[in-house]
Amino acid sequence: QVQLVESGGGSVQAGGSLRLSCATSGYTNNTYSVGWFRQAPGKEREGVAAFDGRGATRYADSVKGRFTISTDSTKNTLYLQMNSLNPEDTAIYYCAAARIGLSWYFVLRPRYFVYWGQGTQVTVSS
Repeated sequence: QVQLVESGGGSVQAGGSLRLSCATSGYTNNTYSVGWFRQAPGKEREGVAAFDGRGATRYADSVKGRFTISTDSTKNTLYLQMNSLNPEDTAIYYCAAARIGLSWYFVLRPRYFVYWGQGTQVTVSS
């Protein structure tokens, strides 16, 4: 059974940094796509950063240059380094995994991801 467990959320002032971690288990195929998503109150869940099936990264325009997605060598842990945070980044952040390696064009679309963590709250104050 695939499991995803996030950690590392918290409260930070604008301009600060946080690193989120996501421990994954239960996967037998390491070519699946994984990514980070977020959902702010009253808004739809949106893609933040993800790996496509070939290992290429894709970022939402709103986080480019500030956030970095990475994994450890075994792909068992997914990270999201978030720098220069601003109040608009406040949301619940989720890591997610697909059953297959997705095309780069689809990796920021939540509908293509099947497995989800429980989420971790990130709050940025001004």
